[in-house]
Amino acid sequence: MGEDGPDGLPPASRAVLEAAEIVMGPPRHLGLLPDLKAERIEWPVPFADGLPILQGLRGRRVAVLASGDPFWFGAGSVIARDFAPGEWRAFPAPSVFSLAAARLGWPLERTSCLGLHAAPFAQLRPHLAPGAQALVLLRDGSAVRDLAAWLTGLDFGESTLWVMEALGGPRQRVRGTTAAEYDLTDVHHPVCVGLKIGGAGEVIPAASGWPDGLFDHDGQITKRPLRALTLSALAPRPVEHLWDIGAGSGSISIEWLACHPSMHATAVEADPARADRIRTNAAALGADRLRVVEGRAPEVLDGLAPPQAVFIGGGLSEALLSDLWARLGSGTRVVANAVTLESEALLVAWQAAQGGNLLRVELAEAQPLGTRRGWRTAYPVMQWSVVR
Repeated sequence: MGEDGPDGLPPASRAVLEAAEIVMGPPRHLGLLPDLKAERIEWPVPFADGLPILQGLRGRRVAVLASGDPFWFGAGSVIARDFAPGEWRAFPAPSVFSLAAARLGWPLERTSCLGLHAAPFAQLRPHLAPGAQALVLLRDGSAVRDLAAWLTGLDFGESTLWVMEALGGPRQRVRGTTAAEYDLTDVHHPVCVGLKIGGAGEVIPAASGWPDGLFDHDGQITKRPLRALTLSALAPRPVEHLWDIGAGSGSISIEWLACHPSMHATAVEADPARADRIRTNAAALGADRLRVVEGRAPEVLDGLAPPQAVFIGGGLSEALLSDLWARLGSGTRVVANAVTLESEALLVAWQAAQGGNLLRVELAEAQPLGTRRGWRTAYPVMQWSVVR
């Protein structure tokens, strides 16, 4: 039993429970407790409904039950934000990820760990590459079936799934199958799935400049080579926020978000159909945290969280640049692309006044020309990058 007591509780946790006036937790957790004098309160569903109840118990000795490590894809941070540090203490246990890694022999530092209880499977999309490993927490058994179907639909049906139920408890069970052959019908909550990715599905590159085919678009898209140059000029950094103005397909802001999970982006698009297309692309490519604002800049910029970087891919005008220069804080990075002669002249004038770098990009792609091939040249693009 190691350091745990005869009922499986660490001594510190047992002491807290015995001293508590009230114990709050989901029915499954409350049902695992030994006899206690404390009043028991079931945490309601949805989870957010329990927070006012807990806040109403402020000043009393309350123990809240949560699985494993409450500060790793758990309830800890949500609860702690409403209480001062001196009002609470946490007693973490091994997380489900730790238990799963110990069961499978996988190194956690090289394994993607995702909590998808209420999040879309698409958050897993950037991690899908043959040979990659991931541990995924899911809502219930039906969600495991849906995950297998989703993987198969993306041509990753050869992926191995280790379905792990109730890890660390008396109901623990681990079974292996593949996504394409998944036929389990008796998977019970709580469930964690270990994934060893396999198959011939398209892999999202780790570098900037994803294939254009990954994005649904109507032709209004920053093409792959120029997108790579644009993202390089924007110089993404953790925690930062991007304004993507005239976002088109959303390719710039979606790739920006893929650089780091702490980053944020707002896509501004005046065309409602394109705004819907941006949302669809973001949802499909694991960037569902992208905020899409319909309307024309600068009118719709009021109230947005301030950015550390701004990209102007459409709607470039004297009025927009003047508004941004009055609105943006010092140190904000601005990148603007221009195709027309009028837009180029505007960027030349602003670069002369504000500094920064001008880059002219001319791209040609080999295309069939009769029975042979020739170069098809795209419109040249001028790019201005500057720090406000």
